[in-house]
Amino acid sequence: MAKVFAIANQKGGVGKTTTCINLAASLVATKRRVLLIDLDPQGNATTGSGVDKVSLEHSIYDVLVGDCSLIDAMQFSEHGGYQLLPANRDLTAAEVALLEMPAKENRLREALAPIRENYDYILIDCPPSLSMLTINALVASDGVIIPMQCEYYALEGLTDLINSIQRIGALLNPNLKIEGLLRTMYDPRISLTNDVTAQLKQHFGDKLYDAVIPRNVRLAEAPSFGMPALVYDKQSRGAVAYLALAGELVRRQRTRGRTATA
Repeated sequence: MAKVFAIANQKGGVGKTTTCINLAASLVATKRRVLLIDLDPQGNATTGSGVDKVSLEHSIYDVLVGDCSLIDAMQFSEHGGYQLLPANRDLTAAEVALLEMPAKENRLREALAPIRENYDYILIDCPPSLSMLTINALVASDGVIIPMQCEYYALEGLTDLINSIQRIGALLNPNLKIEGLLRTMYDPRISLTNDVTAQLKQHFGDKLYDAVIPRNVRLAEAPSFGMPALVYDKQSRGAVAYLALAGELVRRQRTRGRTATA
């Protein structure tokens, strides 16, 4: 059964969508079956996956409000090699629509239940706020991957995010945990980067991924071509970094599996 991970941070511009697209493609490169869910009304994960968000017949919005099945809304990312549940501006209306529905926090989890066996990993790109969409993602997930920059304000926002995750876990999803923290736009030449890294290691230990995502022009260019960096320029530092992250994620899961059966 698929492991479901929400890629979340209440702060914008930290690399959530970039991580979703490139981690999904990198997991596919390791022969894993992957579904990426775009749960952000901006639809950047959709366009970055090479799918035209303007001409969608169905989207994740239709799935959440019950107008179509998950299978009917699904697209395929030709360059990424993964399945995609796309999003566009229609998703902004989901906030209001969900408020009037029973078990509104469970809409995504219920939609995913019949197809979880078909995948190894399901990644959810969350909007940069603790909205009903983000709550749906966290309720549907096994864990949260938190991309963050090594900056002072990022540390400040991290405390709020972790408190939110713990509250939602206590109330709605007792299995929810922090899967890992990912350092993005990483530049070891900056002293603050090393200071923040030291604090993260002290407080989160092995929750902090060894893999780091550097500032990389090719990584920034790839979405405008509807491609992951692995396809756009597989030799780029960004592509190599996300392959390393995928390998680390898979190894962690394998180790936990062996521990659980020991």
